[in-house]
This record gives sequence, structure tokens and C-alpha cells, in this order.
Amino acid sequence: MPDPHVSGLSVPELLELDRRHVWHPYGPMPGRQEPLVVESASGVRLRLAGTGTELIDGMSSWWSAIHGYNHPALNEAARDQLGRMSHVMFGGLTHEPAVRLAKRLVDMSPEGLEHVFLADSGSVSVEVAVKMCLQHWRSLGRPGKQRLLTWRGGYHGDTWQPMSVCDPEGGMHELWQGVLQRQVFADPPPVAYEESYADQLRELIERHADELAAVIVEPVVQGAGGMRFHSPAYLRVLREACDAHDVLLVFDEIATGFGRTGSMFAAEHAAVTPDVMCVGKALTGGYMTMAATLCTAQVADGISRGEVPVLAHGPTFMGNPLAAAVACASIDLLLGQDWQTEVKRVETGLREGLAPAAELPGVRNVRVLGAIGVVQLDHEIDMAAATRAAVREGVWLRPFRDLVYTMPPYVTGDADLARITAAVCAAAREG
Repeated sequence: MPDPHVSGLSVPELLELDRRHVWHPYGPMPGRQEPLVVESASGVRLRLAGTGTELIDGMSSWWSAIHGYNHPALNEAARDQLGRMSHVMFGGLTHEPAVRLAKRLVDMSPEGLEHVFLADSGSVSVEVAVKMCLQHWRSLGRPGKQRLLTWRGGYHGDTWQPMSVCDPEGGMHELWQGVLQRQVFADPPPVAYEESYADQLRELIERHADELAAVIVEPVVQGAGGMRFHSPAYLRVLREACDAHDVLLVFDEIATGFGRTGSMFAAEHAAVTPDVMCVGKALTGGYMTMAATLCTAQVADGISRGEVPVLAHGPTFMGNPLAAAVACASIDLLLGQDWQTEVKRVETGLREGLAPAAELPGVRNVRVLGAIGVVQLDHEIDMAAATRAAVREGVWLRPFRDLVYTMPPYVTGDADLARITAAVCAAAREG
């Protein structure tokens, strides 16, 4: 029989305490929607407390658990490192897990990214990227280069500088208009290559070159800002224009890195190396929080020439050995298998399973790339109704705005993929 208690608390008691004290992401306080209580997870399934119901996870825990849950290799890496040390400060000290991780990231990233700053989370890695770019130009005697250019429809995190380059109209951080620094925005990138849009990017970069520290974009796939896809050719346009006008180029690969789009990093679709690149989410296989900001020798050298020749940033848990050890194991696990074939298999399953959604009333668009499947509606979704529909199909999804989407673990089997796509269709139909 399922145990109705979790660590001595009944499920109703736990939910009442949650409602009174726990502030959930993008939610009010107290919460208005009752969350599901997860007691354990294994493979691609989440086990709910009280009932023992299992849900296939179609979200990879916000795109991070690419190998699924409770993986023996990642568990062993965590146990082994825990027996050595869980943490030690990174100021004045170093350790093997962080060094190994930095070397792995340099080896697998686009050519030219040589230096690695280990951060706490994706949003912090973007903060560090922006600080790198601003300090680079300040150190070279060009302090006026302090604005950022991006395109609309993007999302880069919830801390201060990242919020300033999220879409200022209709985005999650619209509230902060007039408080955040005013950045330079291009129109959202079209799906297919259009020379007129490329010209807009070139013109904006040229016009604002004297004040631009960097261009920052999510390459190929815009994530939480709207799950939009765009032509990789625009990345080459940005690279050429940035080089021509002394502007740095930053790629936010937090959502797209580690194989999610079918290439190890989305930058590879365009054969472009940015000056700075942010990674996170799947870095540790979803086990714990860690991110990284990589940069070229040119960026690091510019900072090191300045009156303040250091990057003044140092999180308490920077380079956490436990997270670094698991990240190394996750990367080894990914590279030790034919991950491209697996992602392609997932892509095929998503294409086949989501094709019927195109015929549903209210569906505007269905799109798939790598292990990403998106159904876009012509109206704001009823998230509660859509979530209930997915749960009835035995699947966990997290719809938002006008989207029902899935980014499943790469290890999701074909039968489970079929259930995920059926749940996406059900959520789109009922939401």
C-alpha cells in the first residue's frame, strides 16, 4: 500500500505547510495552485507521495536531467566525492574536480574558448558574462561601451543584468521597465533566413558600436521567452558584424548546451565561436546547481590589462567539488555514448507524436528540433487544465503562456515518448 506520509508528515500536512511557507517560482504567496508532492524519482519517472502514482517526466526538470534520475554513474560520482570533501572555498585553493571540469568544457566547446569561470547558476553565469564584457572594454580605456544588444523574445535569467536583456514587452520582467538599464533590442529573429533582418542586425550594431559592450543571444533556440527557433545563419551575421565594429559576442547556451538541439552546442549549427559562452542546466545532469562562463584569451587578456586586473566576482560555492565531480561524470556519460543518435531518435519520436497536434483547434504552430518539441496555441493556455490533462495521461509537463512543450531526458524510450506526445496533444486540446 502507498505510504500517505512523507518523513512523518502526511501529504495534506505537507501541502498545508507548503502553502503557508514555501514560495514557488513565478507564483504568489500564499500559493493558489496545489503542487504535486514528489517522493522519489528514477529513470524518467517521478513517483508521487501518498498515491505512488508515477509520471513520465517530459521536462527533464527544467531541461537539466538529460540522463534521467537516480543514475548509477552519477550517484557513484557523488558518493565518491562526498567521501573526499563536499566543499572547500575556491579562493586561494583549487581541487581536481574543478580542474578536470574546466578542461572538459574547454575541450568540448567551440574552438577558442579557453578560460572557465565556475558559477552557481545559469543566471549568475550571465551576470559574470556581462561583467566580463563591461570590464574588458573598461580595462582597454573604452568605458563608454556599456550597453548590450539582443533580440526580442529572449530570456537570460532572473537576476539583474540578465533581466535587462529579456524581452521588455510581454516578457516575465516587464515589471522592471524604467528601473533596469535600457539595452538595444532588435526585432525577434525570423525562423528562416531573411536578408532584410540580417541588415537590421548589421545596422543596429554599426549604429550603436561606440556604446555596445556586447551582443548577447540564445543561439538557434530561444528558451523560456517563447521557445522560438531561428536560422543559424543569423549567428554568422552577428559574428561578422561584431568583429567589424569591436563588439563582443555572447552566446547563452544554458538551455541549448550539451546536445539538446542535436549539436553539442547550438553555436556549432553555424560553425561560430562566441567571445563568451554561458552553460548550465544539464551541466551536472540535473543533480545540483552549477553553471560556467567560458571566454576567449582575448577577453581575459583585456580584463587583465586594466587598472583592476582581476574579475571581481567570487561566489561562496564557486567550483563546488561535489557539483564539479558530478558534472564531470555527466559529461563523461554523455560523450561515452552515441548521444547524437539518441537525440535524433527522440527528435523522430517527437515529430511523429506531435504531428496530430497541428490539426487541433486553436493550435498555431508545431515545431521540433533535437530533443525539443513545442505546440504553440493562438491563446493564453489554462495552465491548470492543461497540467491536469497531461497528468491524466501519466506525464508531467509545465505549460506556460501560449505554449505546451516538452524537453524530455535523452534516455526516454520510444513508448514513453509516445505517451509524452499524447500528453502534449491532450494538454493543448484541453488548455
